[in-house]
Amino acid sequence: MRDLAAGPGRILVAAYSVFAIAATGRSLTQLLLQADRAPLAYSLSLVAAVIYIVATACLVIGGPRAWRVAVVACAVEALGVLVVGTLSLVAPELFPDRTVWSHFGQGYAFLPLVLPFAGLWWLRRTAPGA
Repeated sequence: MRDLAAGPGRILVAAYSVFAIAATGRSLTQLLLQADRAPLAYSLSLVAAVIYIVATACLVIGGPRAWRVAVVACAVEALGVLVVGTLSLVAPELFPDRTVWSHFGQGYAFLPLVLPFAGLWWLRRTAPGA
């Protein structure tokens, strides 16, 4: 099994680290200062932050167990950005402010839409026994 944080994995670790910090800071600030404005949206941003933290940790730790957890984290992240992105378009009243996954990550140059699929691609290439 290849080192998850080697080669392109380094870029993923950097990207996930930035998103973990940004999403955590933004969601906690929004929840603490304006929770009544968009509680669902801000809570989902905090969920995204936790997923980014888990993915970052798993890529850094490496090993078969971390690989499996990273696959689950990236799959949940992909599903989350697709569901929240769609919801933010069909029910915009639920997302009065931009969040990390709303509008498919438009406020973040659509990187939240690309990141989980890049992560899954990398994890497939580094799968145990690959």
